[in-house]
Amino acid sequence: MPETDRKGPLAGLRILEFAGIGPAPFCAMLLADMGAEVVRLDRLEPSGLGIPKPARFELMNRGRRSVAIDLKQPEGVACALDLVGKADALIEGFRPGTMERLGLGPDVCLARNPKLVYGRLTGWGQDGPLAHSAGHDMNYIALAGMLAGIGREGAPPTPPLNLVGDFGGGGMLLAFGLVCALLEAQRSGQGQVVDAAMVDGAALLGTMFFGLRAAGIHREERGRNLLDSGAPHYEVYECADGKYVAVAPIEAKFRRELLQRIGFDPAVFPDVEDSTTWPEAKKLLADRFAGKSRADWCALLEGTDSCFAPVLGLNEAPEHPHNRARDAFPIIGGIAQPAPAPRFSRTAPPLPTAPVAAGADSRAVLEGWGLDATRIDALFACGAVGSPDEQSR
Repeated sequence: MPETDRKGPLAGLRILEFAGIGPAPFCAMLLADMGAEVVRLDRLEPSGLGIPKPARFELMNRGRRSVAIDLKQPEGVACALDLVGKADALIEGFRPGTMERLGLGPDVCLARNPKLVYGRLTGWGQDGPLAHSAGHDMNYIALAGMLAGIGREGAPPTPPLNLVGDFGGGGMLLAFGLVCALLEAQRSGQGQVVDAAMVDGAALLGTMFFGLRAAGIHREERGRNLLDSGAPHYEVYECADGKYVAVAPIEAKFRRELLQRIGFDPAVFPDVEDSTTWPEAKKLLADRFAGKSRADWCALLEGTDSCFAPVLGLNEAPEHPHNRARDAFPIIGGIAQPAPAPRFSRTAPPLPTAPVAAGADSRAVLEGWGLDATRIDALFACGAVGSPDEQSR
């Protein structure tokens, strides 16, 4: 798609992404999904960080072009600064001080482009005693107080994939911060730095639980609360075929419907408002759900007010009729993957393009962003910029 033809609510915005791992590319993906022109500045050689895989499987790199650039060369830094001068926003996810050492810190970039929104994403934040320490998602959510509450009674805390820190508390938080700052820049004409820390974002995601704890409703002990597997009416149950279902009828009217549909009399079923009944109620429900297959329970309960869903694997979710009806998992580059979200009634973006290899668009991007042909040739000649096509010439 020609960049001038991009559509979506963020169409017309130019964003530079300094290639990283995990939450930073996720942030860039979210913005690109919404129509922003996001250009990824990749290394000439792989960084060795993250989980290596072929470019086509780097799904969070979808929807954007790539320039391979050597930021250890002065010519590479100068090229990056030329692009900064033409960008609306920048995304970087390195340890504090890294961009400054490269000569691309906020002071330098904002001097070149005073309206630039400079997005920074780290685990611990730009300051504080841990700011310069290495870490990953699980470390950040542990310090934020979130990991301690995830898991079953009597068992250690369970890492919830890397959803809470990297993506919800990191990439999505920075995307929100960037859009806020971009809106403000349209009014003030001034850019600013957005400091998104995963430890902050993970804590923010837990705001409700801090309130529940203060109210005496949520206990510190893991697996003994309404939403953490303690309650029988917010739980997963194994079926006769070894598959699982999730039931979550928190409200009494929904519990009555579930109980009636699966063959219990709500009037004599243990009153789960009293937590002392939870072990008995959980055993009754576990025994009942173990008596039929997951498909049987789906036929009986899906589409009702029982607050029910099958527990689907990554291979199953794209094929579920509800997800198929909503085109929730389109095929992009031959791979089923989550569709851009949320959805817009008037400025809907098109499906993103498949991920590309590092440097696949180096010359095209530099030309499109206004660098002259002689300068581009010199950048390739000195090795400050590269691409697979140029290397094969």
